[in-house]
Amino acid sequence: MKKSKAIITLVVTLLVTAALGYVAICGIGSEKAGAASQIKQGLDLAGGVSITYQVVGDEDPSDEDMSDTVYKLQKRVETYSTEALVYREGSDRINIEIPGVSDADAILEDLGRPGALYFIAQTDSEGNANYTYTGNGATGYTLNKTIAELQEDGSIVLSGTDVSSAQGGSAQDKLGNSQFVVSLTFTDAGTKAFADATTKAYASGESIGIYYDQDFISVPRVQAAITDGQAQISFEEADKLASQIRIGGLKLELEELRSNVVGAQLGSEAVKTSLEAGAIGLALVVIFMIAVYLIPGLASSIALIIYTILVVLCLNMFEITLTLPGIAGIILSIGMAVDANVIIFARIREEIASGKTVRSAIDVGFKKALSAIVDGNVTTLIAALVLGLKGSGTVKGFAQTLALGIVLSMFTALVITRMILKALYAVGLKDEKFYGKAKDRKTVNFLAKKKIFFTISLVMI
Repeated sequence: MKKSKAIITLVVTLLVTAALGYVAICGIGSEKAGAASQIKQGLDLAGGVSITYQVVGDEDPSDEDMSDTVYKLQKRVETYSTEALVYREGSDRINIEIPGVSDADAILEDLGRPGALYFIAQTDSEGNANYTYTGNGATGYTLNKTIAELQEDGSIVLSGTDVSSAQGGSAQDKLGNSQFVVSLTFTDAGTKAFADATTKAYASGESIGIYYDQDFISVPRVQAAITDGQAQISFEEADKLASQIRIGGLKLELEELRSNVVGAQLGSEAVKTSLEAGAIGLALVVIFMIAVYLIPGLASSIALIIYTILVVLCLNMFEITLTLPGIAGIILSIGMAVDANVIIFARIREEIASGKTVRSAIDVGFKKALSAIVDGNVTTLIAALVLGLKGSGTVKGFAQTLALGIVLSMFTALVITRMILKALYAVGLKDEKFYGKAKDRKTVNFLAKKKIFFTISLVMI
């Protein structure tokens, strides 16, 4: 590498590093895109609510039913936060994490207990009343039969799984007055069933009761036959009713096992402490590398700073939700990035000690260290992949950031460090004293003393 080209390489590297660093700290535009402050934070950092539900009435739910329930719950909780996470725990439990919410107790109350939802005809085929009114609004209705009996005689016209969406809002009645309504959209099967039920109910002037969680939540009177799969229910607390209908439209009945409200203050302190620890650790690593490895240490320190900036930008780019274990994964990958540089620099020193020139030692050092670095990082990457596929919640967060860090650390160690080191050599830093020389060390014959070392290892384990 010629001197002029080397100078250009160093200047461009420093300018690009400064530009990327500015983006990582300040962001771009009014929305501060790319800034560290815009990284999505998990429940343990941003605060919020955590709920665990357990399936009831089915000892061994199928994987299909569990997956369908997780998917539907995910779509519902995303109305509270786009970073909300729903995942399966074991064979019959589902966890919900909603980060960044300001009123977690209200969400817990609004989400309610997912359970079976039924639309029940007022009378059966023989004209017997399925429920009777005892006063006090919708909750004043009393069911005259069990759910099993209603299902057997065909009085349950459709269930919650036949409702594809339920939204609360307002609409005008025939007189132009505004009223709160719940707008329902049914599935294809639900559209036909509801059309038959409303046609019958309208002809006889009956109602259709909406029964959820062992109680009636609304008993609207049918004012027309509804055949298009779209319906509106007048209800004062429209949003709450819509939420109850949505959460009730699940294949599995769930009960709340436990719920926790995580304060944002805890997350804020955790982020602050982790950033301080990371900054101190990074500074100590830079000082150590420069003090021990001199010019190679300087090159690796610049590469390490670039690595840290790239991690921040990639977290934003791939919209990875950062958790406290995720921060631990980043810090661990920083250590692996340094480890790769240590292997390379040790090889360079050995090559210089064997009589090779500095330039030749750099090329050979990187070449001989490549296999060891790739083996170590790929092994860890496989472990991160397994954790990401089999783990749940914050374990996945750790796996994601660890995998990201490994890929970036290999890039910075094998490409960026090498480019900077060659540029520093080309600008005039060619004396081998700047790179060090491996010292002769006394050889220890471990194999001859294997019994002793095996014994020591077993005792320590």
